[in-house]
Amino acid sequence: MSETRKPFFHRCFLRLTETACVLGLLLGSAFPVHASFDAELALEINRGLPVQSNEVPNWPAGPAIGAESAILIEAQTGTILYAKNIHQREYPASTTKILTTLIATERCQMDEIVSFSHDAVFDTPRDSSHIAMDVGQELTMEQCLNAILIRSANEVSYAVAEHITGTTDWQVFAGIMNERAAELGCQDSHFANPNGLPDDDHYTSAYDLAMIGKAFFANEMLCKITLSRRMEFPATDKLPMGKLEVNHMQIVPGGSYAYEYLVGCKTGYTDDARSCLVSCAEKDGLKLICVVMRDESPNHYEDTISLFEYGFSNFERVNVAQTETKYNIDNTGLFYSGNDIFGSSRPFLSLNKEDFIVLPRTIPFEEVSSSISYEAADESQAAVISYSYQEVPLGTVRVDFNADSQEPSIFDMEGEERAAAPDQNDGDDSVIFVNVRFLLIGAAVLAGLLLLWLIVHLILKNYNFSPRSGRRGWRKRNRHRRRGSRKHRGPDF
Repeated sequence: MSETRKPFFHRCFLRLTETACVLGLLLGSAFPVHASFDAELALEINRGLPVQSNEVPNWPAGPAIGAESAILIEAQTGTILYAKNIHQREYPASTTKILTTLIATERCQMDEIVSFSHDAVFDTPRDSSHIAMDVGQELTMEQCLNAILIRSANEVSYAVAEHITGTTDWQVFAGIMNERAAELGCQDSHFANPNGLPDDDHYTSAYDLAMIGKAFFANEMLCKITLSRRMEFPATDKLPMGKLEVNHMQIVPGGSYAYEYLVGCKTGYTDDARSCLVSCAEKDGLKLICVVMRDESPNHYEDTISLFEYGFSNFERVNVAQTETKYNIDNTGLFYSGNDIFGSSRPFLSLNKEDFIVLPRTIPFEEVSSSISYEAADESQAAVISYSYQEVPLGTVRVDFNADSQEPSIFDMEGEERAAAPDQNDGDDSVIFVNVRFLLIGAAVLAGLLLLWLIVHLILKNYNFSPRSGRRGWRKRNRHRRRGSRKHRGPDF
């Protein structure tokens, strides 16, 4: 798989920087050239890069941010609210650790003891993030997760990987990471180690980090750890002084860029990756996940907050069960009844009332497209309706069998648009009811008509109503009457 090319302006900037470095080396001190990375210039270039979501008609215009690539999604539906080079491969740095810790929670108990091997300790560069663990020291798995997420401890990431796989061949754990990433829907990733230390074969994308983030931020314990301001390791035989570590992420409570709606986060930085941030925030029922990559500090906090505010201000949840009319048919006759023969409402099908889609406030629900799939996830579902706008997925709604709702309405599985029926159901138009009483009455009427037809058929079969036979019978009856009258009168004198 070939690597996604970087935007033109960014490639030009990199070439200019590389040229300056070469010239500086060739010319030496006679012609000094400042070849150091220019963060402000990088931010300016990145702000000029196109934002693909802004190209969608009537979609709310997203902010121009300093990150080279970024994404904002709604966690439950997966709806992409903001997209900027979301499939461009980038170095993730320590944001890698959200996948490492997620795997650890899925495979380990929190009271398991993790021992630090020589490789785990000494494969970690001294100038990278660590908590100075020594060979032979031990931590519980819970303490390890705290060290990884709060202090981004690289040697602890190695130790956890070794604990899970039983080997210091980090590629074995990387294989687990790649397998899990694929399960989560990642498309542009390859992981080579558990901590994000620089490696040409270690990359991901904003989209993929958001997919991993959906699973990570669904874990309450992991989210809580990332928001902690400090961590304390109690003293042990192998750690007699204990440890105290402080969270340096500035977007968490107490930080310089603290965001009140934050659910969890993880930062990352290397010279090649620049500043990265994966975070989650929740407000007014919307749970948003934001990823910014190849940004600059502290601009990555500012960009993240700007994207969160954009999402909360311009998008809303839409409960389809309360809004949908496209699939309704008339609430009359055979398909509708407020009660069955037992006197209680029994729905046949219903739109799941917990499902919703995410829609920009600038776009009315009537402009949304939908399609039905009958390949439901489980036996309790009849179908799944997928909603989109201009080919942007907005979410799905399940069509359930035997829903709990007792409010009557109609749902047409043919998907034909029909006129909305009069309000007979307090406004709920998402449930099919079968009128069993009406069906039984109809069956009785049909049976009566059949019986009447049989009777008439028998009469027609046993009596002959031809005109000739009628005249012969009349004459014969008259002769009998005349003979009888003469007998009773006596002799005629």
